[in-house]
Amino acid sequence: MGTLDRYIYRSLLINYIAAFAVMISLYVVLDLFVNMDEFTEQGYPTRVVIANVISYYAPNVLLYFKQLAGVITLFACMATIARMRTLNELTAILSSGVSLFQVARPILFFAIASSALLVLDTEVLIPSVAHKLARDHDDVAGDRAQQVLFLPDRDSALLSAGRSDPATGTLYQLLVLERDTNDKVTGIIEADKARWVPPGDTHPSGRWKLDRGRRSRRITESDGGIGPQGGIEESFPQYYESDLTPQDIQLRQAEGWAGFLSLGQLNELSRRALLSATELLQVRHTRIMAPVVGLVMLLLGLPFFLDREPGNVLADGAKCVTLCGMCYLTDFVAQSLRASTTSPLPAWAAVFIFGPIATALICRIRT
Repeated sequence: MGTLDRYIYRSLLINYIAAFAVMISLYVVLDLFVNMDEFTEQGYPTRVVIANVISYYAPNVLLYFKQLAGVITLFACMATIARMRTLNELTAILSSGVSLFQVARPILFFAIASSALLVLDTEVLIPSVAHKLARDHDDVAGDRAQQVLFLPDRDSALLSAGRSDPATGTLYQLLVLERDTNDKVTGIIEADKARWVPPGDTHPSGRWKLDRGRRSRRITESDGGIGPQGGIEESFPQYYESDLTPQDIQLRQAEGWAGFLSLGQLNELSRRALLSATELLQVRHTRIMAPVVGLVMLLLGLPFFLDREPGNVLADGAKCVTLCGMCYLTDFVAQSLRASTTSPLPAWAAVFIFGPIATALICRIRT
């Protein structure tokens, strides 16, 4: 690594940290400004409100970084080159016989490294706090009881509850529909209350301890469902074996919960038929595409600043923001659309549209 590379890397790192701090802080402040009443409507003391705000936004910073990672990298790289142009450092570099592509090399390596941070964030950090990201602004402590409606569980079962208390890991008015491979109801489990029991030495998988539990199972074949026409066998189990932890239930109550999980977790859910193939494909390609879109935005912005002829930095910055903003907006719209087919093309729309444009602009750079 030469002196020029070390100088550029140092500038990139400083600008990246500054961009991260400014953009994430701005995101948090704007969200807090809009939702401040959600934190205060319960009438909590000031210290409790402050604690709830910190508890809510601390894990959500990871989610905000996922959404802004490409923009942060773009800003850091463009700010570094713009400063070099303003101080006429690019002119000095060119006069020494160094190509502008040699200047772009550490910038591209830095962008790839920052993409690795995005992968770490989405595959490791966010899944570790996924249940916290599912919380509402006015229920940071998870004290609010919520209704649970037919969540898929192991062996094709569907779990419902009149009330769910995530803080204590308790379900009230539990109802479980047991089904066969043809999605035909074969039994019903009911309980007044169920408390989550984590895996232990005596039971390798988690389970719910039932209060006044009762299971009704069919013992005769019939084309109909459970009812008087079929024989019914009743038992009174103390436990219900389940893959749904209180955190899983809290997570799956949130919209877009699949986006909080790692690809490995999503593949496992798909293998157990708890996630549709269409939704899995959309999340998978969106996850893979995110670092690629960040690199495409960088390649779109580089030609506006990496030029041997000095120009108006503000004008070039406006052009860069316009074109890169269109790319970011296209990617945002593509991610917001709910997939209706198994085609991954919508997730790659921004790359297909702006990738050729970035290539054409890069080829026009005169070094």
